[in-house]
Amino acid sequence: MSDTIQDNKYVELTYQIIDRNSDDELVAVKFPLGYVHGVNEVLTPSVAEELEGKAAGHVIEVPFNGDHVYGPRDESLVFTDHIENVPEEYREVGMTIHAESDNGSVRSFIVTRVDENTVTLDGNHPLCGRDVVFKLKVLKVRDATQEELDAGGPVGQAPDVDPSRLVAL
Repeated sequence: MSDTIQDNKYVELTYQIIDRNSDDELVAVKFPLGYVHGVNEVLTPSVAEELEGKAAGHVIEVPFNGDHVYGPRDESLVFTDHIENVPEEYREVGMTIHAESDNGSVRSFIVTRVDENTVTLDGNHPLCGRDVVFKLKVLKVRDATQEELDAGGPVGQAPDVDPSRLVAL
């Protein structure tokens, strides 16, 4: 009998995040993500729950509303500044800037627009305001070693999967 996903099992998977309204692929992780199920909270609870009982080769799709996990979009976290106020290395769409507030908390801002005069930054999580589908492909399920249980995931090594299995989800 093959191993199925349950607590204390080491799992490797790949995933995509697809916008439900546009069918655009927002994220594609083709290199296996390894974790110990029930120990490492690398996945949202709804996704982890859907993986329970699945084995290598299973593909699942889990609908997900970004507002429920990351909160609704806050337009006060979107601002545009003069380009000369932004260091040159951050003047590219997709770059992340980490800013510290007066009270010491750190927030990440993603550059969403750049033109010849301005740079627009967004401090919202990229999935806020989006209905998405997590599409996951289970590559491997096995008993976790004690070292993996302690760490919550892979320890000091690359995943040992056949690269030909990484072609498509």
